[in-house]
Amino acid sequence: MGEVKLPKKFISKYPHKFSKGKQQFLRGNRILPKPITGKESLTELVDNTFLAYNGGRLQESCQLFAEKMLEPNVTIGMSLSGAMTPAGIGSAVVIPLIKAGFVDWIVSTGANLYHDMHHAMNMPLFRGSPFSPDPELRRLGVVRIYDILLDYNDVLMATDHVLRQVLMQPEFQHEMGTAELHYLLGKYCAAFEAQTGRKDSSVLAAAYRAGVPCFCPSPGDSTIGMNIAGLELRNNALRINSSRDVNETTGIVLDAKRSGQKTGTLLIGGGSPKNFTLQTEPQIQEVLRVKEEGHDYFIQFTDARPDTGGLSGATPHEAVTWGKVDPTQLPDAVVCYVDSTVAFPILTHYALARRKPRKLKRLYDKLPAIMDLVTREYWKNNKIL
Repeated sequence: MGEVKLPKKFISKYPHKFSKGKQQFLRGNRILPKPITGKESLTELVDNTFLAYNGGRLQESCQLFAEKMLEPNVTIGMSLSGAMTPAGIGSAVVIPLIKAGFVDWIVSTGANLYHDMHHAMNMPLFRGSPFSPDPELRRLGVVRIYDILLDYNDVLMATDHVLRQVLMQPEFQHEMGTAELHYLLGKYCAAFEAQTGRKDSSVLAAAYRAGVPCFCPSPGDSTIGMNIAGLELRNNALRINSSRDVNETTGIVLDAKRSGQKTGTLLIGGGSPKNFTLQTEPQIQEVLRVKEEGHDYFIQFTDARPDTGGLSGATPHEAVTWGKVDPTQLPDAVVCYVDSTVAFPILTHYALARRKPRKLKRLYDKLPAIMDLVTREYWKNNKIL
């Protein structure tokens, strides 16, 4: 074999020296990870091997969440869409985050909170196949959520039966926002966990114990809302006031900023929960007419594209134009195009491994004072419509 010599600059020890113009771009960590041995921890794998493409974005998400968002002076709102609780993400991921004080308030689809109640009542869901014969499943009374299977009568109908009994109790007989609705449901879910001996199976129960308010921007778009509507036909007095949700979520963000804190959003999927979490800043700026710049931190896991014009694909750069994200904080805004059932558990493991639990903010307990703040600011700045 003939001898071929490399140029001296490649034989010399890294790092190389570049001209000033090139150096502003060629200054990141070198991409040359060590071979995987199988002995690495998950946090080491994320830090050392997830270096490019959506692996790189997932690394950035994990590091942003653990290193900046979990500081004591940051209030974190999490949105939850997609069928996460049927897939076990509630018990495996969301509950540990709540207990560690890593999530301070939640905006969720109603479906996630409804299916969460199956777990509280010890009504089982099973792994199945996405290729199961659906006409046969329907004939047998089996419901399918992609590759998750559950019994129609023993789970869905049984959950509905218990839910209706709960919603008819005296404490539900008035108008309320969804934070109060889910707090009361969480109290019952905690009791169901105690009856079945399966603590830490229900997100609603964990949120109730931790004082984490749970909001639902479309309460009628779920089986909880369907049963509330049905009971209204029986003259049940429960009414949901969505305007209260808008004011309470806005107040949580405003109160945090007024207290010298930062705010961060952890967006699992997209849909209405994403916008409801982010619109708190435009509500402060446009409706309360309070000068604000937007949320400080932004992480989203999504599979939606931005070029179709859909909200779930809307990037933090676009959100800047709406006042949802502080333009000076765009380096602390990450979109990771990865299935949430893959990315969310990894982020949670990374955060729990890297950070100690935070003191619970118990924002639900503070909602009356938060509403007072919102009311004062509205009247102060809206004397003339």
